Amino acid sequence: MAPLNEVKFIKGHGTGNDFLVIPDLDGVLDLTANQVQLLCDRHKGVGADGILRVVRTKHMTEFVDQSAGAEFFMDYRNADGSLAEMCGNGARVFIRYLDATGLITDSEVNIATRGGLFAAKMNSDLSVTIDMGRATATAVGSVSVLVAEQVWPASALTVPNPHAVVFVDDLADAGSLLIAPKVRPADAFPNGVNVEFVVLVAPGQVAMRVFERGVGETQSCGTGACAVAWAAARRAGEPVLPQTTTVGVPGGTVYVTETADGHLLLTGPADLVARGTALLP
Repeated sequence: MAPLNEVKFIKGHGTGNDFLVIPDLDGVLDLTANQVQLLCDRHKGVGADGILRVVRTKHMTEFVDQSAGAEFFMDYRNADGSLAEMCGNGARVFIRYLDATGLITDSEVNIATRGGLFAAKMNSDLSVTIDMGRATATAVGSVSVLVAEQVWPASALTVPNPHAVVFVDDLADAGSLLIAPKVRPADAFPNGVNVEFVVLVAPGQVAMRVFERGVGETQSCGTGACAVAWAAARRAGEPVLPQTTTVGVPGGTVYVTETADGHLLLTGPADLVARGTALLP
């Protein structure tokens, strides 16, 4: 019989966007895309929207230059095994894990990611705030999103993941989201894109659904909430900063505060719900 390859994990979620946190502080675990797919499979594996591997930054050869600014690297993988620059909800769960396990003792800390360094804060109510940096309008020309027979213009943004934000009359206009919405032109986002459908609820309040690249429709998307808040704030002209936008997602509520210098602060819950051991091929 072949030996079992056991991997310890803790499962957590941020407003329903769920992750398996895998501690690998010395960076010895080489997860393959197939293994990530199996772990995230909700029928054949544990089930999750993605993997958060916890590694000391000094062991991440490609990102060792970030080690002076952050002890821990968040190695995030989408459910299909692909890599992503950042994950806002995942970052909150990542910080919650570091705090709960005593790997950090300060309420404010930096984490390293493929999208760079991000400052985080553990709040007294166990919510977490992540400074997601500034949104950048993507210079890809005119972008549109198609679902069935409907076509909408989209705002193309990077936060730091790529996003196409669409304002609709009703969130049901997005359809089932069982497959990725079509984005035109087809080459606008060569590395894929998250598509957000948004309705304006009230001044400073929106609701959204999202199709995440590499995952599908999720209960929440942190970087997407930031992109939506940024775009919504500019619907009526240049916003007066600072301002906070309440973002309703299927899994709950998050808050995005755009500071006077344009940084987007994402605040929301982060819950750890289970621990276990997975068996990998």
